[in-house]
Amino acid sequence: MGVRSCYSLKVITNPVIPGWYADPEARTYKDTHWIYATRSYTEYTKQLNLDAFSSVDLIHWEKHEDLIVMEDFPWIWRAVWAPTQIEHKGKHYLIFASNDIQSNEETGGLEIAVADSPEGPYRGYLGKPLIDRFIHKAQPIDAHLFKDDDGTVYLYYGGWGHCNVARMNEEMTAFVLFESGENHLSITPEGYVEGPCMIKKEGLYYFMWSMGGWTNGTYRVAYGVSDNPLGPFENKGTILEKQKPIAEGPGHHGYLHLPENDEWLIVYHRRIIGDTEPGNRMLCMDRIYISGGVIRPVQMTDQWLLNEMK
Repeated sequence: MGVRSCYSLKVITNPVIPGWYADPEARTYKDTHWIYATRSYTEYTKQLNLDAFSSVDLIHWEKHEDLIVMEDFPWIWRAVWAPTQIEHKGKHYLIFASNDIQSNEETGGLEIAVADSPEGPYRGYLGKPLIDRFIHKAQPIDAHLFKDDDGTVYLYYGGWGHCNVARMNEEMTAFVLFESGENHLSITPEGYVEGPCMIKKEGLYYFMWSMGGWTNGTYRVAYGVSDNPLGPFENKGTILEKQKPIAEGPGHHGYLHLPENDEWLIVYHRRIIGDTEPGNRMLCMDRIYISGGVIRPVQMTDQWLLNEMK
């Protein structure tokens, strides 16, 4: 007789986290799933730290407040948002945007902090911003850390319609030069606004980004594919957008991979249709299907069943 697989069913309900949160980055460490998120307020000055949520079953989530030791960042006064997080050589690194700088003369940009565990506390790492200026016209916001199979850590980031990629050094303190002699390359695909995200699957690099306006229902996600983490990434179409009657304005996402049944989940924020308050954004999670150089359009749900092997 063959071995029978046993499955349990989980009901995932959206939003997965109560309250207003946005810009999720998702990771898994030792069978615990983590979501790092922006406290979503219309008034930026209320966004002066970050929260995380952890879960072993994707249903029940524990809140971890005030991840960052803000005393280590005395120059931050206006806003903290859009986290990305990664483990590298036994340490946990958190990169986030600060102060919404509008020029090279202002203080802030992308900050980096370090901790011994996923929940922090995250302490200042450099005593200054990691990136404090506009490079290739990209506002230094919306970072996404991606670790390739060889351990190389790439940083994708950028707002104002421009996206850059940089390669972190082993100490996560600075950037390694590319063959061109630059340490930041412009890889802006057609339609890019902000919110980059990278998935690697079966040797292909699936690069995603947000388009439209984050304050309204035009926000959405497009993607491109390459056999190189540096691109180029041709816009292959929209994969996440307004779907009546479920929600509008979905975007700025991360992802989780469940290797036991090779499922991929997109973790994103979205808006209630017709809600005009910019800060009213919710964290949600749905399936995403990726195969053969194609990402299928994501179907947003209010709830769905996750099949889990036991």
